[in-house]
Amino acid sequence: MSGMTRKVALIGARGMLAKMVQAAAPSNFSIQGFQRPEFDLTDVDQVRRAMEEFRPQVIINCCAYTQVDRCEDEEELATRVNGEGPGYLAVVARELDATLVHVSTDYVFSGNANRPYRENDATGPMSAYGRSKLKGEQAILESGLEKYFIVRTSWLYGPWGKNFVETILRLAAEREELRIVADQVGCPTYTGDLAEAIFRLLELESDSETPAVFKGEYGVYHFANEGQCSWYDFACEIVEIARQIGLPVKAHRIEPITTEQFPLPAQRPTYSVFDTAKYQKATGVSIPSWQESLKTYFEVR
Repeated sequence: MSGMTRKVALIGARGMLAKMVQAAAPSNFSIQGFQRPEFDLTDVDQVRRAMEEFRPQVIINCCAYTQVDRCEDEEELATRVNGEGPGYLAVVARELDATLVHVSTDYVFSGNANRPYRENDATGPMSAYGRSKLKGEQAILESGLEKYFIVRTSWLYGPWGKNFVETILRLAAEREELRIVADQVGCPTYTGDLAEAIFRLLELESDSETPAVFKGEYGVYHFANEGQCSWYDFACEIVEIARQIGLPVKAHRIEPITTEQFPLPAQRPTYSVFDTAKYQKATGVSIPSWQESLKTYFEVR
C-alpha cells in the first residue's frame, strides 16, 4: 500500500507548519491546500462540501487560532476554530474513511507536572487557548472516528512564519540588553521535524498489511525535540549561534526574569516538557535535540 499515492487535504495551508508539511511531503502524498476565505473550518456545511468533492484519503489539520493572548478576549471564536472545526473534520473523515491528523498543543496541560507529560496524563488547561484546543481533541474522540492521530507539540518555530527565534534575532540586533522569562520550561520544536513526524505516522498506516492490526497505533502522540530548556536558555542559544555565524548582534547582556516580571493576558504552562517515547517506539525513529534542530533552522532560514 505504501507505493500508492494518497490524496491529502491540508487545512490551514498558508500557515507556518502547513507550508513545511507541503515542503516535506514524500512523493507518494499528493497535497491540496484548503484555506480561508474559500474554505472556512467553522462552517460545517462548507467543510463537508469541500471534503466530499475532493475525497481525500488523509486530512491534515494545521488550522488553528494561535494568538494565545487574544484568545482570552475571543474565546468564543477560538472555540469555533480550535474546538468545533476539528470535530467537523473528524465526522467527515469518518464518512469518507479518511485518516485525520490533528495538531494540538502543550497548553492542554496545567503545567504543574514534575516529570515529562505522557499522552494519557490528565489535562487541565489554564488559558482560553488551551481550553479551545482541548475541546478540539475531545470533539475528535467523540466523533467515533477510529483513524486519527492527534499530535501534541510545543514551542513551534520554523520558516514562513512569525516565531520566537526570529523575534530574538530582531531584538538582539536592536537592543543592548534582552530580558527573557526563565521560569517556564518546555521544549522548542522545529517545524521540519514535526512535519517529518506526521508523515512517519502516516507511513506506519500505509505499511501495515492489515489495518485491524494497526488500530492500536492510532491515537494521541507527543512530539517535540529532545531535551528541555527555559525561554531564557533558548534565547541564549539563539544569540550564541547568531554570533558564531556573523549575524548582527548588539545585545551584550541577556537577563533572566520571572513570568511575574513579564505579565501577559494568558497564563502559560510553567512546565510543559513532553515524553515522546510513544512516538519513538511506534516509528523506531529517534528525535533530534532542540539544539541540533535549532542549528538546522539557521541553515535553512
